[in-house]
Amino acid sequence: MIEELRIRDLGVIADTTLALGQGFTAITGETGAGKTMVVTALGLLMGARSDAGAVRSGASQARVGGIVQTRDPEVAELVDEVGGEIEDGELVLGRTVSAEGRSRASVGGVAAPAASLGRLAARLFAVHGQSDQLRLRSAAAQRDTLDRFGGQELAAVLDDYREAHRERREVAARVEELTSAREDRANEAVRLRAELEEIAAVDPVAGEEAELAQRIARLGNLEELREATSAAHEALATDSDDPFSRDAGSLIDTAQRELERAVAHDARLEGVLEALRGLSFQVSDAARELAAYAGDLDQEGPGELARANERLAALNGLFRSYGADSAEVIAYAAAGAARLAEIDGDDEQVAELAERLDAVSQRERELAERLSTLRREAASTLSERVSAELRQLALPDAEFVAEVSETELGASGKDEVQFLLRPHPGSEPRPIAKGASGGELSRVMLALEVVVAAVDPVPTFVFDEVDAGVGGAAAIEIGRRLARLAATSQVIVVTHLAQVAAFANNHLQVVKDSAGGFTESSCRRLEGEERLGEMARLLSGLSDSSSALEHAAELLALR
Repeated sequence: MIEELRIRDLGVIADTTLALGQGFTAITGETGAGKTMVVTALGLLMGARSDAGAVRSGASQARVGGIVQTRDPEVAELVDEVGGEIEDGELVLGRTVSAEGRSRASVGGVAAPAASLGRLAARLFAVHGQSDQLRLRSAAAQRDTLDRFGGQELAAVLDDYREAHRERREVAARVEELTSAREDRANEAVRLRAELEEIAAVDPVAGEEAELAQRIARLGNLEELREATSAAHEALATDSDDPFSRDAGSLIDTAQRELERAVAHDARLEGVLEALRGLSFQVSDAARELAAYAGDLDQEGPGELARANERLAALNGLFRSYGADSAEVIAYAAAGAARLAEIDGDDEQVAELAERLDAVSQRERELAERLSTLRREAASTLSERVSAELRQLALPDAEFVAEVSETELGASGKDEVQFLLRPHPGSEPRPIAKGASGGELSRVMLALEVVVAAVDPVPTFVFDEVDAGVGGAAAIEIGRRLARLAATSQVIVVTHLAQVAAFANNHLQVVKDSAGGFTESSCRRLEGEERLGEMARLLSGLSDSSSALEHAAELLALR
């Protein structure tokens, strides 16, 4: 329930606060006073698209604020999502629109996207204006209205159906994708097998190209390596029988023997002697390693260099096609093998998906049939109740028919819903989109809302000239029905009919003031003689006409 609405610099309204409260609030005023701006303000609080043209001339921005009473846990959850708060059941909403067109919103005291207001509005408000009457002419809106009336059971089946419908479409799309691209995948499999065979024939090992490069460099300088290692070995440990040849090993041994005799006379030479002993071992080790290296060189055959070059050439061939090095080629082969396994398994996957498609399609059909049954049951009851309401709205001979017919399966089932109106007995029912006048459409919309609200209540209803095209007894009955709706929901009505306003327990007047050369409007609550005078003005255009005042008093006595 909207407890209070404040409007600043919106249209012709400069600054006004509307105390709304429970029950039925009627908003009246002269043409051009700004009554519709009240509905515009409510729309902004509900996340409607902002319009810079609605900002009051000369103002930098328009502001709308509202205090809403709510205990709805889903509303509380939505408010919590944006970081706002509800204090003692009061939710503060706000919206500003700048003259440049920028819009800002606030929910529970914090800035929030305007879209969050729209999500809240779905739980808090239902707005009906001339555009909503036009909307009711659409088949989708008529189906949605019937589904609301169908209650929780229908809503649950509809949710299940939509999930099954979504799954069926996804599975069918996957099957189509696999079957339509079968030839392309077969060609891809041929290519992958050829590539994997080429890589397998070389069988690269990660990092081996670096080892091959080193080996080729060695084999290309084999003679120079032999000469260098032979000379180095000769210098360290000669194999010559020449008694005068001196190598490093024999020289170190001679020095070691000399020091062993001298160390007995001076212990300080012990350290030098130990160093020579270590050096002797190192020279011997180096000589052995050179001998082994030379032996390995002797074993390298003349074909080793050619084989190494051939191996590196084969690897380079793979690098040109599949990766910069052996590691990348190996990774490419692994990915190709995985993709090939996937393609080879497509036929099996298609079979599994086809089986799944049959199952989910069967579930979709079963849910669609169940949904149709519930809709037909709901349509029969809705037809009876709305027809009864229309008889109370000065359409005594009218009959409302909610017709459910079968069509192709879609996102909302296999049903096409059409609202028909038979204005007189014996006449053919005609779609309200074509056959209903503006006044009849207003009454049908109100009758639908009264009936549906009994099953799916909305905290606040806002009606903008729901009485358009209606007068006399029909207008009185509309007022009665709005008052009845206000017994369970807050009802806010912008009206130009005294017969409707008479049934309100809260009457607000939008007052226009053109003093000072510009128009400025505000809103005030009417009671007693002021309300009687406004009712008389609505009836005759004169607030002091004695006959109009008498008629106004009669209308107020109907409450």
